[in-house]
Amino acid sequence: MDSSVAIRSDLTKQRGKTRLTLTAECIAPGCLPVPTSPVYPIRASVHGHTVVVTDCQRVGGTRSFLPAVEGMRACAAMGVVVTHAAFQTGHSSGVAGRLFGRFDLAVAVFFALSGYLLWRGHAAAARDLAPRPRTSHYLRSRAVRIMPAYVVAVVVILSLLPDADHASPTVWLANLTLTQIYVPLTLTGGLTQMWSLSVEAAFYLALPALALLARRIPVGARVPAIGALGVFSWAWAWAWIPVHTDPGLNPLNWPPAFFSWFAAGMLLAEWAHSPIGLPHRLARRRVLMAVAAVLAYLVAASPLAGPAGLVQGTATQFAVKTAMGALVAFALVAPLVLDRPDTPHRVLGTTGMVTLGRWSYGLFIWHLAALAMVFPVIGIFPFHGRMPTVLVVTLVFGFAIAAVSYALVESPCREALRRWEKRAKHIEPQDVDREADAIAP
Repeated sequence: MDSSVAIRSDLTKQRGKTRLTLTAECIAPGCLPVPTSPVYPIRASVHGHTVVVTDCQRVGGTRSFLPAVEGMRACAAMGVVVTHAAFQTGHSSGVAGRLFGRFDLAVAVFFALSGYLLWRGHAAAARDLAPRPRTSHYLRSRAVRIMPAYVVAVVVILSLLPDADHASPTVWLANLTLTQIYVPLTLTGGLTQMWSLSVEAAFYLALPALALLARRIPVGARVPAIGALGVFSWAWAWAWIPVHTDPGLNPLNWPPAFFSWFAAGMLLAEWAHSPIGLPHRLARRRVLMAVAAVLAYLVAASPLAGPAGLVQGTATQFAVKTAMGALVAFALVAPLVLDRPDTPHRVLGTTGMVTLGRWSYGLFIWHLAALAMVFPVIGIFPFHGRMPTVLVVTLVFGFAIAAVSYALVESPCREALRRWEKRAKHIEPQDVDREADAIAP
């Protein structure tokens, strides 16, 4: 065997069977081993034991912490700010309105990232590469990750922001429980962007059930099943499934309408734990993925996907928009998670972008409040232009508030959960770290 390859053996017991794992790791320059990544398995039977022989064909996206993903999350958060700043400054018509308005597809990137990060543990478990994620830990992690900072934002904004306009108890309750998309007329000033967080919370709750159902199908059928569900979700716009709603509710803001965006990330999670194949080779062609993302974005910004600005289109236009959103998200995230372990990400993986990524959740929940503060500070009224100035000042204010939120609320709550779970011995420390960067939009 080549001297640049090292063999490591590991004898373990799993599900009542003895497993001998022989790992062939490239140690030559340019092919560094990544201990936390799963491997390309070849199974055989030797004297009644299961043997798994692996090589250095791995993907970088299975590592516990993904700096480039943090950077992409920062870009997505800023994209949401762009679309709202454009609308509030009157750039909601014509070509500019279409291009700026369709930055709302940044939400598709958020959903795809969540789909990938939260599904990859189940994808690994289905292939006997990792233990199944514990539902109890998962639910605690999700609640602690999003709710403390969110509740603080809701209380402050509903109490102090003039746009909240003395919110009723119904508005308070719906927003505090992330049920505002199901209760008529409860999306209120400073918090209207939270419809997507409500959708995200529904996905969190549904994911354990989806994982349970996925266990009942063969590994080879998981990708087609997820893809089929994603495509089927586009039919929600045509109301193929009858839904009767009260006035003031929009079923197109409900979770089934956006499952394809989560499915894009779930498919990437499945492929991240599969042998290197066509999806991996395509994802590693960055120029091709960039072209696909731009073309899908332009289609989403065209009349095919609805009118300019934040105006709702027809059912067909909505389906086109969600389909293009899934493609945009897939094309942007795939190169980050199906890349080789040693692939550099010179922009998204920098310290600055990682830091902004950590603050991205705070920027998302506070940016409309920051945007409302910007207009009196710079001395103009909404819908009167000056978008570049408004955007820059909003980002400065928003990230400043987000940094405080992260330091005083988000990080302490997550650390408290880690300490409690380690003391209670409910999970191993590496399991905590594996979900540490699974952050909501």
